[in-house]
Amino acid sequence: MKNKPWDGRFKKPMNPRVEKFNASLAFDHILYKHDIKGSQAHAKMLARQGLISQHEAEKLCSALDEIQVELEQKLHPLDPSYEDIHMLIEGLLIKKIGDIGKKLHTGRSRNDQVAVDLRLYTREVSLNIKNLLQELISTLNTLAHKHSKDSMPGYTHLQQAQPVFLGQYFEAYLAMFQRDISRLEDACKRMNFSPLGAGALAGSSLPLDRQWVAKELEFDGIIKNTLDAVSDRDYIMELCSIAAIIMVHLSRLCEDLILWATTEFSFVMLDDAFATGSSLMPNKKNPDVLELIRGKSGRVFGHLIGILTVMKGIPLAYNKDMQEDKEGLFDTVNTLAACLEIISPFLKSLQFNTKLMHEKSTIGHLCATAALEALVMKGIPFRDAHHKVGEWIKEADEHGLPLADIADKALKAIDSDRHS
Repeated sequence: MKNKPWDGRFKKPMNPRVEKFNASLAFDHILYKHDIKGSQAHAKMLARQGLISQHEAEKLCSALDEIQVELEQKLHPLDPSYEDIHMLIEGLLIKKIGDIGKKLHTGRSRNDQVAVDLRLYTREVSLNIKNLLQELISTLNTLAHKHSKDSMPGYTHLQQAQPVFLGQYFEAYLAMFQRDISRLEDACKRMNFSPLGAGALAGSSLPLDRQWVAKELEFDGIIKNTLDAVSDRDYIMELCSIAAIIMVHLSRLCEDLILWATTEFSFVMLDDAFATGSSLMPNKKNPDVLELIRGKSGRVFGHLIGILTVMKGIPLAYNKDMQEDKEGLFDTVNTLAACLEIISPFLKSLQFNTKLMHEKSTIGHLCATAALEALVMKGIPFRDAHHKVGEWIKEADEHGLPLADIADKALKAIDSDRHS
């Protein structure tokens, strides 16, 4: 069992069960690049401030570069006795360059260290999500232009309502995802501030240059209140919230397409490369991609509730509860990215039965609102016009005729009476 960084005052070694329960290395190891980036900026700042020599800073940064390559190549086992990625990297650093490695943590706590790691990670994945959203918006924009004149039934309450254009449908989702990008950009403005130098909670008496580190790491500034710097997880809650909203939009899109792919609708044909079959029924072509996206929305929603619940009762400043901020965040990011990566090529693969859509938009009672508004334009009060069209619908149903036939005759009769 390795010595702990705090064991100077402890008389007993940690119980192996506690060590296993306490460790986060199994999941926070994915932060190794961000931890190394933050550590290198910290080392350079220590040298600038005369807390370590320039030579020591260069040796630290060079060794950290080597460790990053080694971790990328999976050359080091994830030994839980190190507890977390921060202690693993520090342990590897000390093994590599000796006592100089022990100087890296000068003026720093794991509280502000993990906080900067998570902000660097969140900034990086937010950009990736934004790029994936832009790809989806581009796909939807192409489909909107391609089908700008293809009419189809529009629905409210899942009942035929009025004719719309298929391109108009895609523009609606395009608008949703554009708002999602706006939310991401807005959240990143609040997230992009450095907590480094806040220490455990009260800063440091050492002559640290927090502003320089923030600039080196491309933050917009520092979090001035050190208590807030180490205990804030708003940016994680915001990203999980934005991810949940994106998944709502994806799930709604998928639900529409699942309905459209049914035999009852037959508005869309699934591409063989993006569908699955049945192990029993040879006739089946299933929209598994869409159903999985719809289902995965649940786990993203769950992670949002998880982080909100973790944070709701925590007193200032840092508490170990906050270790629970990571697994849900990482899974949210991975789940959302996987859904966004598949939805664009899936949409491009679809074939829309625009002929049938057009036919469905011209039969039944979808012209009812247009007929009502035509009566209004002839000076008939809205409520009277609404009642009149309702009577025409009743007549159409009784005679098995489309409403358009009844409405056209009635409107022509009104015009004839006015001109006679």
